[in-house]
Amino acid sequence: MLLGILILCVFTLGFAMIAKRLSSTIVTAPMIFLLLGYFVSLTDILPAEEAEAGLHLVAEITLIVLLFLDAAQIDLDALRRRHVWPVRMLAIGLPISVALGTLAAILFLPGWPLVGVALIAAILAPTDAALGQAVVTNPIVPERVRRALTVESGLNDGLALPAVLLFASLTAMAMSNDSLDWALFGAQQLLLGPLAGISVGLLGGKLLLISKDSQFTSEIYEGIGALALAGIAYIGATLIGGNGFISAFVAGLCFGNMVRGRCRFIFEFVESEGQMLTWCAFFLLGLALVPDALQELTPGTLALILVSLFVVRPVAIWISLIETDSAPVTRLFFGWFGPRGLATALFALLVMKDIGMVFSDQVINIAINAVWISALLHGMTAVPGAKWYAEKVRLMGDCPETRKVESSAKPLITIPVEDMGVLINE
Repeated sequence: MLLGILILCVFTLGFAMIAKRLSSTIVTAPMIFLLLGYFVSLTDILPAEEAEAGLHLVAEITLIVLLFLDAAQIDLDALRRRHVWPVRMLAIGLPISVALGTLAAILFLPGWPLVGVALIAAILAPTDAALGQAVVTNPIVPERVRRALTVESGLNDGLALPAVLLFASLTAMAMSNDSLDWALFGAQQLLLGPLAGISVGLLGGKLLLISKDSQFTSEIYEGIGALALAGIAYIGATLIGGNGFISAFVAGLCFGNMVRGRCRFIFEFVESEGQMLTWCAFFLLGLALVPDALQELTPGTLALILVSLFVVRPVAIWISLIETDSAPVTRLFFGWFGPRGLATALFALLVMKDIGMVFSDQVINIAINAVWISALLHGMTAVPGAKWYAEKVRLMGDCPETRKVESSAKPLITIPVEDMGVLINE
């Protein structure tokens, strides 16, 4: 056990030393850490059973923290008023992705209840900025396009979560005689979670502002407080029967919009400690789940995943951006660079204990296979795809994709660009 952890730490140190150089290649951090985990699984250095137990803990912590911090970075007012592309991709594209994914999955999952098929579609719908980092941080891609992808990937996991939980509850109902109990459970999860999140986020934000104005705290300690607030939102909602993950996401939205521009920790954590949490989760996925998932990868499952990547999302995004000022090549670019990553894997882990053994193994195997296939395909195409798209836009000349944002525009995220790497505004 300790030797396995040592290997992970040494490898993480080595990767950090060459991460900037690798960012310009087709090699990405998720690819590397998934592969490392898989190779370690071929040895007895770190038993898969122990790794899986650790994965559940790391996965839950990672999901809680990233849901809270991703949501906290979004300016709701600016998003609502001016961010046409990401808003349409979230409000229209995400539901269409789930609907089209359900129709596609029916063909490849015969014998499954409709709600179980919809659950798979909802799990495969969220995208992951970590897998597309080579795109969203590449300066040759127009800034507006990078911002739209970053905003979408930061919000779509939180918005997809209620659908995942709803279909998981309905799947459990389909296999249980206690339909009323499951319906009540699902309603509590979807209603009490947001209520807890709103309360915790607003109260926490108010407390932070009072403390800062009174000079009772500093940036060092407010970061600890923000992490504690995410934990309070999760545990508080769980204690009253709500969903803790939805609560953490909603709390982040409320907290971030209340302390807008006054809590630098939110952005700094995502760029540093948040990266390490993500890398660790990918390593444990490769160690604990990829080996079994590979053994269960059938032609039907592979076809379902490829249809999800090459057809479902591109079509959904294309439809969502109709009648906007986006060029056809931009719609194609958005449609392809929607990699499936940590959210897909974590959502599958989240619901597997509720939907029973009949479907849980199949759900987790489909999700994990989708993650590593997406990590491979999107990772290898990120740099060449960005160069191809940048050249296409250059040949288009003056177009909405390349026009500068007016200086009076209110930023979606107010932290300086040198601290964020990518400033998310429009």
